[in-house]
Amino acid sequence: MFRIATRALPKWFADEIAIGMTDTALTSALEQVLGIFGGSCGPGRLDVAHQAAGLKIWGGWRFLNLRTETPPFSGAKTLAMARHIYGIPDPDDEQMALF
Repeated sequence: MFRIATRALPKWFADEIAIGMTDTALTSALEQVLGIFGGSCGPGRLDVAHQAAGLKIWGGWRFLNLRTETPPFSGAKTLAMARHIYGIPDPDDEQMALF
C-alpha cells in the first residue's frame, strides 16, 4: 500500500534521496507525490487512497471509508516509512553509522 501511494518518490527525487533529505525536504517531496487527494483501485488490486494534508495513506481490500477509518500511515509514521522503504538518510541525524 505504501509503495503504491509513493511510487513516484524515487523517480522524481532520485538525486535528493541519494544524498539524503531533511524531514522538511522529505515532507515537501511526499506532499508533491501524494497530491491534494488521489488513489488507485481495481479488480484484484488493493484499494489505496492518499492525501498530502497530514501525509495520510489508507489501504485495504474493501471499500475505504475515509471519514471513519484511521489511516495506517499519517504524519511522522509516513516519514519514517519513506526513510525505511527507500533508504533515505537524514543529514541532520548525528548518529554515526554502525555498519
